[in-house]
Amino acid sequence: MNPPKVKRRVGKYEVGRTIGEGTFAKVKFARNSETGEPVAIKILDKEKVLKHKMAEQIKREVATMKLIKHPNVVRLYEVMGSKTKIFIVLEFVTGGELFDKIVNHGRMREDEARRYFQQLINAVDYCHSRGVYHRDLKPENLLLDAYGNLKVSDFGLSALSQQVRDDGLLHTTCGTPNYVAPEVLNDRGYDGATADLWSCGVILFVLLAGYLPFDDSNLMILYKKISAAEFTCPPWLSFGAMKLITRILDPNPMTRITIPEILEDEWFKKGYKPPVFEEKGDANLDDVEAVFKDSEEHHVTEKTEEQPAAMNAFELISMSKGLNLGNLFDIEQGFKRETRFTSKCPANEIIHKIEEAVKPLGFDVHKKNYKMRLENMKAGRKGNLNVATEVFQVAPSLHMVEVRKAKGDTLEFHKFYKNLSTCLEDVVWKTEDDMQETK
Repeated sequence: MNPPKVKRRVGKYEVGRTIGEGTFAKVKFARNSETGEPVAIKILDKEKVLKHKMAEQIKREVATMKLIKHPNVVRLYEVMGSKTKIFIVLEFVTGGELFDKIVNHGRMREDEARRYFQQLINAVDYCHSRGVYHRDLKPENLLLDAYGNLKVSDFGLSALSQQVRDDGLLHTTCGTPNYVAPEVLNDRGYDGATADLWSCGVILFVLLAGYLPFDDSNLMILYKKISAAEFTCPPWLSFGAMKLITRILDPNPMTRITIPEILEDEWFKKGYKPPVFEEKGDANLDDVEAVFKDSEEHHVTEKTEEQPAAMNAFELISMSKGLNLGNLFDIEQGFKRETRFTSKCPANEIIHKIEEAVKPLGFDVHKKNYKMRLENMKAGRKGNLNVATEVFQVAPSLHMVEVRKAKGDTLEFHKFYKNLSTCLEDVVWKTEDDMQETK
């Protein structure tokens, strides 16, 4: 029996699989049905946004992001609203996360790290000049396009889970603690620009060292290390790189190096090419206003149609590095927050086998149609590991299974995935090429 699949449309967009999720939002892959262009749609709960009094801030930041067309920032195309949701339509970036490069290949050479850092500073500087702050810069938010250029995602949107108080300062500490500035942790309010810069310093350290400058499984010890900027540069760093990192990771935001000073730094300037792009301030902002108006005429239509879970060739190619989907865990794909395999087994059998495999590993299983949520009861390094799986139909007798980290630590997810892949060897479809390789 073919698994039934709900086909969902939001306005002119055909909405597909989930590609990411956070506390406030889910991100789904979608396609513009008029142009065929792939996009990512961030879906927010309107009620939560209004409850946290974030409407004005979102309106302001989304309007600014629509005007920003910087080559190193993920584009925001449009915003739509329904009675209960806000849909933010973003550029779909295909090259994966910068984080994957470090996990797969270890630390970078200085010239490669410098190129990414230059692109990061360009993006951050440009957005700051428009009054937009990221507040949650970390490798997971740094994507690469098909040409290997850096694209900062979630710029101006991370404030959705944070709040500005009457003193004009941000007060919510959130995000990954390892990348957070000391002034954010001490909760006396902080300036978004200097806090973003600290995170850029941590990112530069990770690119050059291959590990975090501040890390400890005990949160209180981690906070102490960050507050005292207690870190040691590895010996292979050049003096110029060490000096710059030390000036960025200054625990005092008042004396921390500024972006204009970074642009003048000798190490930073090497091979620097300022970004070339056209600035057009002609974006239409009517949709931003319309989203928060509660009249029905401004609401976008959401349609769902029951149909078999088919997946077309475009989606298949966009999800894989090539067309050989037989590999369960191929080298190309490496350490990612999601991975996938194909199977000739019936969908029900695949679901049953996954359930059998994960229960002994200490996971609770929540099933809905052909989707599963696996939740580990034992808290790991970054809270409980949650894994989402979904079965898609590629052809009448061929299914593709996506396994995605929904919450928790990326490295723990990979340990879990290796265990799972061992248990599912008889479920995975192996092509003739795979058979040859294993001989």
